[in-house]
Amino acid sequence: MDLYAKARTLGIQTEYIDGSGHRRVTTPEALSAILAALPPHTPRPLIADPVVIRAGREPQTALPEAARLPVQWKVTNGSAVLAQGEAHERNVTWPTDLPEGVHRLYLSDASGASEEVPLLVAPAGAFGSAFERCWVIAVQLYGVRSARNWGIGDFTDVRHLLEFARRVGADGVGLNPLHALFDDRPGDCSPYSPNSRLFLNALYIDVEAIPEFKIDAETQGALAQLRTRDMVDYVAVAALKWRALHAAFAAFKANPDPGRRQDFESYRREQGTLLSRFACFEVIRHKFNAPWWDWPDEWRQPDDASCAKLRSAHDTAAEVEFVEFVQWIADRQLGACQALAHELGMHVGLYLDVAVGVQSDGFDAWNEQTAISRHLGVGAPPDPLNTAGQDWGLAGFNAAGLELRAFEPFRQMLRAAMRHAGAVRLDHAFGLKRLYLVPRGFGPANGAYALMPFEALLAATAQESVANRCVVIGEDLGTVPEGFREQMNGWGIWSYLVMMFETDERGAFRNADYYLADALVTFNTHDLSTYAGWRSFSDLKTKRALGIDPGETDEGRWHALGQLDDVLRRHDIHNNDFYSVVSFLARTRSRMLAVSMEDLLGLIEQPNIPGTVYEHPNWRRRLPVPIEHLSSAIDLEALKRATRERSHAS
Repeated sequence: MDLYAKARTLGIQTEYIDGSGHRRVTTPEALSAILAALPPHTPRPLIADPVVIRAGREPQTALPEAARLPVQWKVTNGSAVLAQGEAHERNVTWPTDLPEGVHRLYLSDASGASEEVPLLVAPAGAFGSAFERCWVIAVQLYGVRSARNWGIGDFTDVRHLLEFARRVGADGVGLNPLHALFDDRPGDCSPYSPNSRLFLNALYIDVEAIPEFKIDAETQGALAQLRTRDMVDYVAVAALKWRALHAAFAAFKANPDPGRRQDFESYRREQGTLLSRFACFEVIRHKFNAPWWDWPDEWRQPDDASCAKLRSAHDTAAEVEFVEFVQWIADRQLGACQALAHELGMHVGLYLDVAVGVQSDGFDAWNEQTAISRHLGVGAPPDPLNTAGQDWGLAGFNAAGLELRAFEPFRQMLRAAMRHAGAVRLDHAFGLKRLYLVPRGFGPANGAYALMPFEALLAATAQESVANRCVVIGEDLGTVPEGFREQMNGWGIWSYLVMMFETDERGAFRNADYYLADALVTFNTHDLSTYAGWRSFSDLKTKRALGIDPGETDEGRWHALGQLDDVLRRHDIHNNDFYSVVSFLARTRSRMLAVSMEDLLGLIEQPNIPGTVYEHPNWRRRLPVPIEHLSSAIDLEALKRATRERSHAS
């Protein structure tokens, strides 16, 4: 079988039309590298894809002509046989009483061909929630300023933000990804480039809320400077927080409160092997100070027996337990935030973000070497704004590996995100259907699209969404693959609608009734200009100064501003301040509206400029106003008037 034929059997699209209309063909060298990075996969002659049985739908699968009837089949879960039978026709009807979950389906036909595939039994769709329309305040947590935090927003700030949000009628607070980053690389602060999507960023812990911690004079002195800075000094913040966390752990070990010790042990049992592996990974990573693929053979693959030795060894047991202690504290503080939201009667509470991939030298890539390939980066092909294409430097899931692992790594990721959330957003949700993979050592123009088991991933998402009572929003911005949005929405996963992009071919903004009901609507995103920056052309000036083509002329911006005035007037809104825009968005059918804190405060600068790393202070800007003074810095009455159609407050 030649290289390109082999790629097709694995769902690799070796040619495509890019955003500029050019036909692109992946080179043989790049394609070889992509295929070598994927786990072995034998084409299945009987059923090509995972089987999905969905509540309320006919549980039927068509067998191909190549299958020789009759076909014997058996559904198992572990050692238990759930059902079995024999198909004498090409349309196989599966039992309707199979338990929800991910099972294995074994098949063999009359010719002796046999195979096994995952079989997912799923609810009719994702959790839809009972509310009709609501709104949330979107906040970059690291940038939150308060009189008491340590120069970076923390989980106690989240509690205060929830209380503020409730007072103005909002149903929750949206946050940037809270994924664990690298504790020894604090300057690598992008929340979208995580060490692990299964654990939390310890810098968001409020150390002073840990009962065992007692602050000293030296720390107090250092905090005074950190609290006044306009940018988060991640290196200084990390040094203080990790020292404080070690002190809290030492006090906890020396004289543990029985109730807290019991809760810690309960958390360790809840998290099980994943937590143990994460803690061991962090200890070993610090010991060898090298990427995991350069570690000694014993540690290049996760091994629970090796982890058990590390956990019990005299010189490393406390280090492992410290990592677990920190995650326990972070989990309980975040959980307390969502519990407060429930007490306040909020429909959503926390709305959290899930990154599209992970760093290849991080825990998730080490722990899931079948489902995640460190040799492949997730990115985007060339388009008019990025003519060279994009490689985001992240490793993502692969289809063959997920199927071999019964989709458990994907479900673990969702479970971790939904654990303390009322809603989650999946960044770059197109990755559920296809991922653009760039082999390491090649430019992004030499990537290829890899098809993903879309229906199975939607089913797994619905399973976790219903189990955790969590709304799922798929970030579906950009060139939408044919049928993608309809299929995603059909499973109850909401769209993500950004007003800046909702225009027709003439550049006119869509009317309020154009917006989908099952969607989150917002004016912008963290990667786009703030409203004040957009109106002042600041984003265009900044990008040009950085040597980045903003993709828009000044004349184009003037035209857009005029179009905004037009759509507002069509809805009897005769001002064009930000509250007027919020009033327009509040009238849409979309069930959730997100309003950014930067826009409420009238800020010019956006949190992140894509395509920059050191040229712009991405993920570092702090809000100019502390939480304690938000009520006087924001026109609360104007905000309440703008959101009254979907507000809790009067």
